[in-house]
Amino acid sequence: MIQKLFPLDKNYILRQAQSMLEEELIDRMVFELKRSYTSLYNPLQLMDTTYAQILDTFVFPRERVRLIYRQLCGIYRYKHGDNQLEMLFDGRTHLEKFQEDWSAAFISYVRELGLYEQYVKTMLRMTLLFDTESRAEWAENHCKAYINHHFELKVIKRHGELRLKVG
Repeated sequence: MIQKLFPLDKNYILRQAQSMLEEELIDRMVFELKRSYTSLYNPLQLMDTTYAQILDTFVFPRERVRLIYRQLCGIYRYKHGDNQLEMLFDGRTHLEKFQEDWSAAFISYVRELGLYEQYVKTMLRMTLLFDTESRAEWAENHCKAYINHHFELKVIKRHGELRLKVG
């Protein structure tokens, strides 16, 4: 269940589309993370122990990445979550259209974020270079803060409810 992040977070079809694509797009996020690391830190693709570990790791704690994925879902819903359905004339359902739109936007988001060292380093610490829970927790908090800053949003917690606000 994706958490409601702002009072008008009521595009339930979009939330369902994001939820259905979660596992697939988390895998894509990690793939893009590997590409970003290569681009930023090893453009010649010289094989060392760190690069080999990044390329060869496919099993890691997914819960922290899931939180980042859900944060990006909420940001997308906040910026593009108009719940007024448009007329579709191409035979697709609204769910299919939202899945396509979200996938394209998500890939764009992670590629854009992948240009920045801070995002790449924190994502690596909690995924492919995971070593301890405390470091992963630290990296997760820094990654969430960086994403909020990047998208110019503030997350305010009041009375147990999270709210997004444009900064």
